[in-house]
Amino acid sequence: MERYRLELVGITYNQIESGVYAVILRQADGTRRIPIIIGYPEAQAIECKLQEVVTPRPLTHDMIMNFMNEFGIRLKEIEIRRLPSGVFAADLIFTDGTQTHTVDSRSSDAIALAIRADAPIYTSAEVLDEAGFDPEEQERARQESPAAGNPKTQSARMKAAKDSLEILRARMQKAAEREDYEEAARIKAQIDALSDNGMNNTDE
Repeated sequence: MERYRLELVGITYNQIESGVYAVILRQADGTRRIPIIIGYPEAQAIECKLQEVVTPRPLTHDMIMNFMNEFGIRLKEIEIRRLPSGVFAADLIFTDGTQTHTVDSRSSDAIALAIRADAPIYTSAEVLDEAGFDPEEQERARQESPAAGNPKTQSARMKAAKDSLEILRARMQKAAEREDYEEAARIKAQIDALSDNGMNNTDE
């Protein structure tokens, strides 16, 4: 099965829905990105490592790393996958130097461990095709539009995009409230795409 390596870009915060974050993964040899909606504790665990924040006592993922080191266990890699429901999950691939074991995990916990263990992150071509988006392709398509240079068309498109953002944010909030994280992640990708196309500077 064809796989792609992913790189952690960072974490974004949804200013509309409090407590909703998205971890952004990017195709290592390309430009496609995958947003995964996560909660505050998971975002904090990832951000603490990214910012090299030293806590008085080990966080849960740091404790797991200490346990692994104590017993000679190494995290070889993780693979992001999707459950039949559409929710993101992950496989943790551990080894003790002799045997290899696969452990089911939430994607956020797997990423938090991977960045601590310096383990590679992979996903399948199917997941990348279904959940990934390419902001560069979206921007090129916008610029190549025949009406792209028309000021009136630009103004109308800006207004339409602004209206679309409001609708998408409301839909994402409702999806998060009913814990439909797959739908929320898909909508978040659409919001990011609109914002990358210049909407982030629009007064609201």
